[in-house]
Amino acid sequence: MSANGWLVFAAKTTRTFCYGFLGVLFPIYLTRLGLDARGLGVAVTLTLLASAALTLAIRRPAERFGAKTMLVALAGLGVLSAGIFLVSQQSWIVVAAAMVGNLAVGTGETGPFLALEQVAITRATSREGLTGVLSLYNLTGYVASALGAALVAQAATSPTTLFVIFLAGGILQMALYALLQSHSVPHPTARARAEFPSRPLVRKIAALFALDSLAGGFVIQSLVAYWFYMRFQLDLATLGWIFFGAQLLSGLSMLLAARLAPRLGLVNTMVFSHLISNVLLIAVALAPTALLAVVLLLCRHLLSQMDVPTRQTFLMLAVEDHEREGAATLTNMSRTFAQSASPALTGWVMQGVSLSAPFVLGGGLKILYDLLLYATIRNVRMR
Repeated sequence: MSANGWLVFAAKTTRTFCYGFLGVLFPIYLTRLGLDARGLGVAVTLTLLASAALTLAIRRPAERFGAKTMLVALAGLGVLSAGIFLVSQQSWIVVAAAMVGNLAVGTGETGPFLALEQVAITRATSREGLTGVLSLYNLTGYVASALGAALVAQAATSPTTLFVIFLAGGILQMALYALLQSHSVPHPTARARAEFPSRPLVRKIAALFALDSLAGGFVIQSLVAYWFYMRFQLDLATLGWIFFGAQLLSGLSMLLAARLAPRLGLVNTMVFSHLISNVLLIAVALAPTALLAVVLLLCRHLLSQMDVPTRQTFLMLAVEDHEREGAATLTNMSRTFAQSASPALTGWVMQGVSLSAPFVLGGGLKILYDLLLYATIRNVRMR
């Protein structure tokens, strides 16, 4: 892997460490500022809509000016966001700052950073080693996020400390991205653009990824943390350790994916591990005790992210090199946009139907996605 790859790894580590503690802190902090379940759901939806808009907005500038410029700009928005967190305690100003800073409130990323970084990783890595490197890329993020979640347990009474760390992390990201070497990709002719064989496939995949993210929005980390907080009265420190474990197991699932994919194939590894994890997700909602719910959640995280590096590898190898920015931004934008619709609805469902209903709804939709995805891509040949 080239120097660009290592710089992206370092930036990913910095960012997801901050996302790890912000994903746990954000819902509890907003609740303390006066938001109820419905308000929290709307807040999460707004942050995801902003992330989707940023993902869509960066595509053309990234193709024209390069990923380096856009990544520095995105990190700069994170610095601005952290500054607003430090000077305001008005709930909706905090939400607006989260929107500006592309605050990821889930265990993984589907926004503009991922869209640009996975292309940079692909170009910095050999074809044969791509699944392994993307597994390590995602593992790095999950381990850093786990450490960030654990930090909440040590700083539960001091959100200001965490916001200062977020500010410093944004500045460090800007410095790392500024060191990236630009990568030029030959632009295809107008005739070649019209003959892109992968365009119909990418659109189908984007639609299916949107279904998966729509389902995932019902069980996004911030809302799962809120569920444990309300259902079992777990405190912030305990939640931090729960999601520390969840993130570590999600990271371990990346290593499992890298080992299994060469034996089972990208598609089989992607689909069947995800299918089992969704059965476990539904079981979390039925758990009568906090201990059993935590055990089921951790088992689910051991399997739920095995599809991430395999999915990313499949997408990058299913398209031409000059199509990668477009494919990555379209699929990530569709994922984030679809996911944004769920949290607001989840808040209403939690408050008006059942606190546990989103787990069943999200898990059921994800199982449907797994079956449709397998039928769509099992015979696709990679380049």
